[in-house]
Amino acid sequence: MEENEEELYNEQAQQEPTDTITKITGMYADWFLDYASYVILERAVPAMEDGFKPVQRRIMHALKELDDGRYNKVANIVGHTMQYHPHGDASIGDAMVQIGQKNLLIDTQGNWGNILTGDRAAAPRYIEARLSKFALDVVFSPKVTDWQLSYDGRKKEPINLPVKFPLLLAQGAEGIAVGLSTKLLPHNFNELIDASIKCLKGKRFTLIPDFPTAGIMDATNYNDGLRGGKIRIRARINQRDKNSLVITEIPFGTNTSSLIDSILKANDKGKIKIKKIEDNTAAEVEILIHLPSGISPDKTIDALYAFTNCEMSISPLSCIIEDNKPVFVGVTEVLKRSTDNTVALLKQELEVRLHELEEQWHFASLERIFIENRIYREIEEEETWEGVIAAIDKGLQPHIKHLKRPVVEDDIVRLTEIRIKRISKFDIDKAQQRIDALEADIAEVKHHLANLIEFAIDYFINLKKTYGKDKDRQTEVRVFDDVDATKVVIRNTKLYVNREEGFVGTSLRRDEYVTDCSDIDDIIVFTKEGKMMITKVDSKTFVGKDIVHVAVFKKKDKRTIYNMIYRDGKGGASYIKRFAVTGVTRDKEYDLTQGKKGSSMWYFSANPNGEAEVVSVFLRQVGSIKKLKFDIDFADLAIKGRGVKGNIVTKYSIKRIELKEKGVSTLKPRKIWFDDTVQRLNVDGRGELVGEFRGEDRLLIIDQKGNAKTIVPEVTTRFNDDMIVLEKWKPKKPISAVYWDGEKERYYVKRFLIENENKEESFISDHQKSYLEVVSTDYRPVVEVVFNKLRGKDQKENQQVDIEQFIAIKGINALGNQLTSEKVKQLNLLDPLPYDEPEETPPEEIEVVGEETLPDGGEVNTSKADGNEKDDDGEGQITLEL
Repeated sequence: MEENEEELYNEQAQQEPTDTITKITGMYADWFLDYASYVILERAVPAMEDGFKPVQRRIMHALKELDDGRYNKVANIVGHTMQYHPHGDASIGDAMVQIGQKNLLIDTQGNWGNILTGDRAAAPRYIEARLSKFALDVVFSPKVTDWQLSYDGRKKEPINLPVKFPLLLAQGAEGIAVGLSTKLLPHNFNELIDASIKCLKGKRFTLIPDFPTAGIMDATNYNDGLRGGKIRIRARINQRDKNSLVITEIPFGTNTSSLIDSILKANDKGKIKIKKIEDNTAAEVEILIHLPSGISPDKTIDALYAFTNCEMSISPLSCIIEDNKPVFVGVTEVLKRSTDNTVALLKQELEVRLHELEEQWHFASLERIFIENRIYREIEEEETWEGVIAAIDKGLQPHIKHLKRPVVEDDIVRLTEIRIKRISKFDIDKAQQRIDALEADIAEVKHHLANLIEFAIDYFINLKKTYGKDKDRQTEVRVFDDVDATKVVIRNTKLYVNREEGFVGTSLRRDEYVTDCSDIDDIIVFTKEGKMMITKVDSKTFVGKDIVHVAVFKKKDKRTIYNMIYRDGKGGASYIKRFAVTGVTRDKEYDLTQGKKGSSMWYFSANPNGEAEVVSVFLRQVGSIKKLKFDIDFADLAIKGRGVKGNIVTKYSIKRIELKEKGVSTLKPRKIWFDDTVQRLNVDGRGELVGEFRGEDRLLIIDQKGNAKTIVPEVTTRFNDDMIVLEKWKPKKPISAVYWDGEKERYYVKRFLIENENKEESFISDHQKSYLEVVSTDYRPVVEVVFNKLRGKDQKENQQVDIEQFIAIKGINALGNQLTSEKVKQLNLLDPLPYDEPEETPPEEIEVVGEETLPDGGEVNTSKADGNEKDDDGEGQITLEL
């Protein structure tokens, strides 16, 4: 029995065709390709046409079908969307919450979660939603929408929604497919509209992201959102008091929970020191960081940016679906295509509207002809439907020559449906008015079609006017020149002043130019009445008439000293004072005099390095005054607080005061350090000491490209990554360099001095293959030359070159001397030869403010004077006893 079964099995096996066998490897390849294509096209990547992923498009379509002006339970919306989306309620609910949190397309009600804290939304049965007015105006237009069957064939869903706005860039998108991902960052609503208008006008535009979590962003390397680009975004951190910091804005992609976790982790690793953290975030972010005693708040801010999620790098990747294929295009191109798509949709809508109006005009004209000429009476004797149609058609013929299209049977059928009541109440004048109104509408639509670009521009302008009121930029754009946000100064605008009328601002371009400034700078203003105010830079601000001095204000600046002589009251005595302004309340007016009516300034100067000039005072000839002129040296006065009364100059009437002699700095040279961690200068002792700087001293900077320049040292200076020399500049100290000349293909040596201190200059040849090999600022540098081993010969011994003996000092643009004609393997900079550097001659007399020691061993009076002599922080000013 078993043998018969085996034979039968073998016969059946031989009869089966061999071409039905499919290899497993081939099946897996086809299945995986199909799966990858499905995930890319139908799940993870948005479409170019409307900016939606399929699940988002189906949610919007379901909301439109359910829309009756009232809120719907999200659970109901999710269930309705399942008619179109085959992946279950969880994915639909999550996608809907993400759309709702962007506060653009969906009007939400209930707990929809919090993007700041990371809290999840409530269950779908507890929250409600409806379409926003913006979505109703911009996203839907059924008459120009292409439709397809849903996955089960029971319903119709849109292939793409007719979105007339760059929605993809406004909302952003992120998705991970199979072997492909996308990350488009959100952009500002109003800036997108402005960019669309510029695009239609043929003007250039740039787009940079804007995040709902605000923060501070450096978009220098955004690269138009393409692969390889990167943006840096920081939390906004401010110093609340000397022992605490407050975070009020967080980077995009984080929340308060993850941010706090990263801070605690950095504290555990010993990179920062904190006492405790309080999270008071509700509608707005507020994270308090309490510091232990003795910890610098500024240094902690640097550390937070360097070692925690307070600074994040985001790499965009603009990948979208176009014509059922993934494409990589920049955000500029995305906006251009979106704008073109909007124009095309507006054209389609106008054409549909024109057709509808022409049809209305056609039937209104037929109706008037039908009733006015009593054509309906000609069908009374007709007994068949065909006869009725023919009779009406015959009666219309003499009157339809002015119509724009032939009369068809459907038109005649509509005429037969007119009720007797309408015929009896027909008003010829009203009918003509309606026809005239339709003709006006038709003319307007034709005008829009003939001027489509202007119509599209007006559409975008109205869109911004209607919906853009509360959509200002939230993320501040800045180049990260400093780790402390309050000290960053971007010279991106100009400050002007109208001294007589008392206005300062960036829009007063017809008035006096003051200085370059940034949008976030504070400015300090002094008026002739002896009033002072600090206010934020704005387009136009009134600060008080008769302005005598205006400048950008640097908080906690103890080196800028103000010298002032003022009259106390209308006929009072005159006083002299020197003071610094380190910090005040913004927009509060401070009186630098004693507050008497009629007080006025005789003389005022602002000195960035505490200079003390000599002035001549001229008195009026009144009574028996013998000495009508005398000199005053501001160096004889101590620097005190702005609220002091000052020393009396004279009780007599002053005619005028003139500058007799410019002064030198009375402050001790300022020590400046360079912190390599944050690539910034500081005066707090962090990093490597650069040197001691007086007012005229400058920094020498040399980069790898062979550029040299000198700058005034400021803590807000930005340094490039290719900087190789940073030191105090000594004008008579030569710079030595060895470079490869790309044209001559030889190494050259040169020594030179900086000839123009206000200009960056290149000291190597401008050939594209030229490069800097060695640079030194030593007086007697030594370079070791290592030669290549020649074929068939012994290795040539290394050669040491004393550059001081090799070449004399020449101009910065000189070619230099050829180092060697042999082939060089390597150049090494050795220790320099000894040299006795000449000592700098210090000033004869230095007054120290806020220091406990003097260079010449003088004594310091640290006792507090009366309450009027306190500085801005309430501490007694330390001055040299004169």
